Amino acid sequence: MPYYTRLGQIPRKRHTQFRKPDGTLYHEEVVGAEGFSGISSIAYHLHPPTLVERIEAPVPYRVEYADRDFLRHRHLRGAAIEPGGDWLTGRQVLLGNADVRLALARPTEPMTFFYKNASCDELVFVHEGEGTLETMLGTVRFTQGDYVHVPRTLTHRWTFDGPEPPRLLVIEASSEIRFPKKYRNAFGQLLEHSPYCERDIRPPTELVTHDERGEFEVRIQKHGYLHRYVMRYHPFDVVGWDGYMYPYALSIHDFEPITGRIHQPPPVHQMFEAHNFVVCSFVPRLFDYHPEAIPAPYNHSNIDSDEVLFYAEGDFMSRRGIERASFTLHPGGIPHGPHPGAYEGSIGKEKTEELAVMVDTFRPLHLTQAALGIEDEDYAYSWQPERHALPANGA
Repeated sequence: MPYYTRLGQIPRKRHTQFRKPDGTLYHEEVVGAEGFSGISSIAYHLHPPTLVERIEAPVPYRVEYADRDFLRHRHLRGAAIEPGGDWLTGRQVLLGNADVRLALARPTEPMTFFYKNASCDELVFVHEGEGTLETMLGTVRFTQGDYVHVPRTLTHRWTFDGPEPPRLLVIEASSEIRFPKKYRNAFGQLLEHSPYCERDIRPPTELVTHDERGEFEVRIQKHGYLHRYVMRYHPFDVVGWDGYMYPYALSIHDFEPITGRIHQPPPVHQMFEAHNFVVCSFVPRLFDYHPEAIPAPYNHSNIDSDEVLFYAEGDFMSRRGIERASFTLHPGGIPHGPHPGAYEGSIGKEKTEELAVMVDTFRPLHLTQAALGIEDEDYAYSWQPERHALPANGA
C-alpha cells in the first residue's frame, strides 16, 4: 500500500464541520476498501458526489473466453494489435480468469467521458507514450516505462500527449493491488532490502478543482456492464483530501534488480501482489557471478501457476523468435525453459538488457478470440532443436 499523503485543503479533524468561504459545508466522502477496515482516503467536494442528473441505459461490457481447456505453450504477437478506439473501446482483452484480466490498448480517440472501474484495481504499464492521468484526487504524469495504479472506484480520465497512439498493458485485478508484504515492515514502510522505496512512488502532485455545472458522463464498470451516470457537477470538484488510497506512478526503471552468485528465481523480480497473482519486473541487470554459473533460467514446471511474460524491450536471452510487445503463456502442468542453444550460449555472458513484465497467476488463464487471432501456433514446438539453426558449439 502507498504511504499517507495529503493534498489541498482539509479540516483539522475528520468528520467535523468544514465550511466554504460562504459558510456552507463542503461534502465529505470516504473512499475505502474492505468496508471500513482497509485503506481509505477522505475527499472534500464542493458539491454532493451523490447528485445524479440521470442514468442512461447500461452497455454490456463482458469478456468471453474462447479457449478454456487446451494445454499448450502460447506466443501471442501483441505488436499485431491495431490502434483504435478510446480508453475502453480500444482495449483488447487477451487473457484472464476470475482474478485478473490482461489487455493491450492503443487508443486513438480522446476520452469524452469519465471512467470508474467499480470492480477492479487497474495497473497500467506504459510501454509507449506519455500523458496525464486526471482524477478527483489530482493529476499524475506518466511516461514510457511507468506503472500507473488506479484504485477501484476512483473516477478518472486519461489524456495522452503526441500524435502517435500509446501502447499500454492493462492489468485489471478483482482485488487490491499492493506492494509485496515481504518488502514491508509491520507499519507498511518499505524495508531496506526492497528493490524500490517511497521516494520512487509518485502520487498526485496537482489538485485541480473544477466548479462546473452541466452534464458530465461517468461510465462505471460493474457486474459486466458499463453503467452510464450523468452527473450534475464536474466529478473533479475536490478541494482537498488525505489518506492511503490514491493513484500513483512507479517506473520499471526504478526497480533495483536483486542478483546473486547463481541464477535467482522469479520471486526476486516481484514488484506487486494481489489475490491469486503477482506482477514481476525484469530489468537490465548483471548476471550471476559464480565461476560455473549458467545465467539462462533452468527448465522448470509450474505446478500451481500460469506464467505470462510481456516482452517490452531489449534482447530476450532465453527466447528465440520473440518480438517486442509479444506475450508468452507457459501454463501450469507442463515444463518450460530456454530455447535450444540459449542455456549453453548464456555461459560467460555478464549482463542482460531485457525489459519485461511478468504476471504469474495461481488459477488457470483463458484466452479470448482476440488472442487466438494473433497466436503463433508453432510456438509449442519451438523447443525442437531442428527448428533453430545453431552453430556446432550450441551458442
